[in-house]
Amino acid sequence: MKILMLNHEFPPVGGGAAPVTFELCKQLVSMGHHVDVVTMHFGNLPPLEKSDGFNIYRTPAIRKRPNICYTHEMATYLPGAFFKTLQLARREKYDCIHCHFIVPGATLAWPISKLCKIPFIVTCHGSDVPGYNPDRFGFQHKLILPLWKFLAKSSDLLVSPSRSLQELIVSNCPGLHVEIVPNGIYPSSFKTTEKKKSILMCSRLLPRKGFQYVIQALKDIELDWQINVIGQGPYLDELKRLAQTSKTPVKFWGWLDQSDRRFRELYEQSSIFVFPSEAENFPTVLLEAMSAKMAIITSTAGGCPEVVGDSGILVEPTDIDAIRENVMKLVASDQLRNDLADKARQRVDRFSWDNIAQKYLECYRQVIEQIK
Repeated sequence: MKILMLNHEFPPVGGGAAPVTFELCKQLVSMGHHVDVVTMHFGNLPPLEKSDGFNIYRTPAIRKRPNICYTHEMATYLPGAFFKTLQLARREKYDCIHCHFIVPGATLAWPISKLCKIPFIVTCHGSDVPGYNPDRFGFQHKLILPLWKFLAKSSDLLVSPSRSLQELIVSNCPGLHVEIVPNGIYPSSFKTTEKKKSILMCSRLLPRKGFQYVIQALKDIELDWQINVIGQGPYLDELKRLAQTSKTPVKFWGWLDQSDRRFRELYEQSSIFVFPSEAENFPTVLLEAMSAKMAIITSTAGGCPEVVGDSGILVEPTDIDAIRENVMKLVASDQLRNDLADKARQRVDRFSWDNIAQKYLECYRQVIEQIK
């Protein structure tokens, strides 16, 4: 099967949806399929690159940071990507277009689909769905809602990684059929090493991620553990300000690529992973923490409970007391940490990329059959 993959974010650029797209491409190629990717250019990255058996085409765009993309920057991706995508679609005659994010992805996929008569599916990732993160895109979502509904209805199939996001999509456009296909992971991504007294948090640094509540929960307790924070974002300065008075040491590592040795060591050596986000789709960072055999504390929000099941501790978003109580339980008990870590490692196998890619192939076959 020949598949055209569209995502304005692709490693080493982007948040959680970027590595999801990369790993799916890699898995599809390993299963004998042809994949091309069209994404936005950034920095000194090459305009054409071959990686793990698939082609990556980077088209001109204006983007200042690798870890976050603003609305006006997304818009600059569309003109160049349209012409490159049209050229590739006419030349390669793809069986299916798979785009990530309704906006900007489907804005690009829909006209190409019509011009070249190729079906397209859209995987939603959260920030492209109205109501998901109003703190960042509330005004933009209201502005483009008619276009959003049109694109959602025009896709041959919508996919959501979580049930919670599926429900939000349907609440914005009743009657839509939305398939659930979770994000994937290579369960053996991380080595088994000796754990240290390290509490890890990793994400784009935004207020809704809830990292401030973890720092506040532990700042008056003198633990011989260290809180390690991976990520960049507009909330970094505020988090650093909070950490200045913390009796439990906090270290900020900035944005680390997954191939970075420090990224891997932090995951492999940390004992506890805390992710108390107020809004999430199906966070890959939780899959990574499960694969790395950490004891996990996460929130009841969005798709977080769907990821960890009974292998993690759930707290209400913003509940500083619950975060403190459960972190202290884990710090005090090697047995509890080990039990949760073992459960997490066992559960993550169900989200292996082999299983997830098979689900996507069924989606591709479904939309291809519809146009015959």
